[in-house]
Amino acid sequence: MGDRTVTRADLAEAVFRKIGLSRSESAYLVESILEEICTTIARGEAVKISSFGSFLVRAKNERVGRNPKTGEEVPISPRRVAVFKPSNVMKDRILEAHEARGPDVEPALKAAE
Repeated sequence: MGDRTVTRADLAEAVFRKIGLSRSESAYLVESILEEICTTIARGEAVKISSFGSFLVRAKNERVGRNPKTGEEVPISPRRVAVFKPSNVMKDRILEAHEARGPDVEPALKAAE
């Protein structure tokens, strides 16, 4: 798996190259889209981007966790968390890219251990 992370600046640069907007307009567009997604999720609504996936808000119930150092039980309060669910199109593209890379590297890593 690649170690590279795509940043907001990378997304803005891609918009600049592919769409032809100025760099500042491209950065503004990316920021506007991300802000709209964040605002919508914060209101508790889902964001669905066709052929990409959905950003959802999931309610988690209260549960008991453990402090890993002490083993002490600690109550974890109920909360709402944002989750991403990739579309089937996205899953298929990831699978195709994985299969195109050739033999899996994991068996080689396990053999080296």
